[in-house]
Amino acid sequence: MPEWLHIIIRSILFLIILFLITRIIGKKQISELSFFEYVSGITIGSVAGEVIMGLENSMFHGIIGILSFGIATFAVDIFSLKSKKFRDIIDGQSTIFIKDGKILEDNLKKEKYTMDDLAALLRQKNVFNVADVEFALLEPKGDLSVLLKKENQPLTPKDLNLQVAQEKEPQTVIMDGQIFDAALSAAGKTRQWLNIELEKLGVLPENVFMAQVDSYGELTVDIYDDKINVASPQARPLLLAMIKKAQADLELFALETNSEKAKEMYRKNAEKLRDTMEKLTPYLSGQLN
Repeated sequence: MPEWLHIIIRSILFLIILFLITRIIGKKQISELSFFEYVSGITIGSVAGEVIMGLENSMFHGIIGILSFGIATFAVDIFSLKSKKFRDIIDGQSTIFIKDGKILEDNLKKEKYTMDDLAALLRQKNVFNVADVEFALLEPKGDLSVLLKKENQPLTPKDLNLQVAQEKEPQTVIMDGQIFDAALSAAGKTRQWLNIELEKLGVLPENVFMAQVDSYGELTVDIYDDKINVASPQARPLLLAMIKKAQADLELFALETNSEKAKEMYRKNAEKLRDTMEKLTPYLSGQLN
């Protein structure tokens, strides 16, 4: 058999073996690696490359080597789940870089980080002024976790005592022109509803690249032709506008009528609508999506 054919066969075989080992070890191997996983991954790749090219030993020996490192990596992951001490040895421990707004230079030196390195990590977190940071921690996998000082943290609806709508996972009901009935059911919708909404937009299902139903039950559509603009959902803003108009009409009726009884009725109902508007505005204004 020609050498080039041997290389093709070995490449396909080891591609399958490496894929299976990676699936067994888990997604952690293709995300951020610990020190051990990094060394293990390099070694497995090196062994596979050597055997594929047939430079050393036999293909069988290469398979044994790859399986050994794969099993070792899997065992390390299992032990790490069971023992905190073992996990600290394998993954390492977090290191505090900034505490109480002060940079800990000794910890920077210990991890062989310069001030430029720290500044670069902070910029990745959209922090450009070190003085804004209350606490910063270097995670075992190289990420920097940052806590801003209280006065520099962004405001949240909770800080302003605002009532916000509960968010749920958007459901993708159409992808590549194909309708997903399971997603429609999860969103509490039917195909009939979907067809009506698409007709309102003047869009056919087969022309839709992606369509999602949000937690408010509104449909957002993206079509294949980027030159065509599809209208944004308007159900909530229209409903809010209708409530505002009804409330304003009631106040106007109260001013125009000569009957004190009718005035009182209009004013009470106008106040009820005003209270309702205040409660529903976070849900209907579209500002808290």
